[in-house]
Amino acid sequence: MQPPQIRLAASEDRARALSVLVLGFAADPFNRWLFPEGDRYLAAMREMVDAFGGRAFDHGTAYVGAGCEGVALWLPPGGEPDRERLMGVILGNVSERVALDLAGVGQGMAEYHERAGDCWYLPLIAVDPIHQGRGVGARLMVEVLRRIDAEGAAAYLESSNPRNVSLYQRHGFELMGEIQAGSSPIMRPMFRAARR
Repeated sequence: MQPPQIRLAASEDRARALSVLVLGFAADPFNRWLFPEGDRYLAAMREMVDAFGGRAFDHGTAYVGAGCEGVALWLPPGGEPDRERLMGVILGNVSERVALDLAGVGQGMAEYHERAGDCWYLPLIAVDPIHQGRGVGARLMVEVLRRIDAEGAAAYLESSNPRNVSLYQRHGFELMGEIQAGSSPIMRPMFRAARR
């Protein structure tokens, strides 16, 4: 069986890629803590993922499976999520209690990201559930890490799902600690040192 083919996303892939991310995160513990009601999740998640990682399309660092079976939105050093838009979407759709706890999570994320330094950041990676288990996620990691390694750069991410930690570890990421505030699920920041 041929390994899944990976390519840079084109601008016309954006809508489909966002849909794959919405599907891929539908059972994610952290995102469902934010939006536990299905209708609220579906109403808010597309805009949230676009605000969190959509700038990857502008930077030419959005990767997809050949048929858009999986998506990885990477932000290069200096690239940032659209934080104002992101917080607007989240705060407009979460409960007051979640919003209070989320402030602590956000602070933890900022502290770990600062410790990681100026590096590539993976805000979002997901595979359409119907295509999971076929190596698409692993190929998305390999393709981008090849580029990152060629630049001699480091990489950073936060795993919102404990099931994904082993995938990241297989690709050289190491746990930095845990982020948790109030009722939030645990977020796991992970760092991959620069290599050639």
